[in-house]
Amino acid sequence: MPDRPLRADARRNRDKVLAAAREAFAEHGFAVPLDDIASAAGVGPGTVYRHFPTKEALFEAVSLARVQDLAADARERADASDPGAAFDGFLARVADEVSAKRDLPDALDGVGTDGMADAVGELHEALGVLISRAQAAGAVRAELTVTDLVALLKGLLATVRADPDPGLRERVFAVVRDGLRPR
Repeated sequence: MPDRPLRADARRNRDKVLAAAREAFAEHGFAVPLDDIASAAGVGPGTVYRHFPTKEALFEAVSLARVQDLAADARERADASDPGAAFDGFLARVADEVSAKRDLPDALDGVGTDGMADAVGELHEALGVLISRAQAAGAVRAELTVTDLVALLKGLLATVRADPDPGLRERVFAVVRDGLRPR
């Protein structure tokens, strides 16, 4: 069935749900109940389900842009004149985002439907170019793969978001970055 344009009131409600979901997923990750999102948006649960039939569909709508933005950032950095600094800059961005966005590990897992998995695939492809350029410049260990980096980032994100120590993020990311440098 073709998508019809939403009525103005339906569009406003959808936008409210998306705004509330962005905040809720960023604060609590994928585990946040849909009823909490509906309440924060000031709408009933039925309104949420009318626009997003599953929690995965809502998460995808919120996270898709985030993952696409990370992929675009990695692609842009891959063209930098200093690939090592570009790689470091990408890691710094991820470190900054983990503080504010608890759903990033779930997004990196591709939680959601096929569109989310496609976006994560695009991110992996962009990271592959970024890593390859940094490796060619001698700034990153030759054996590092995209899978390795994503696994490290997901582990770090889970660890950092679960610990109240505000300095942990910087220390852990510094140790990881040091470990990614060639011997």
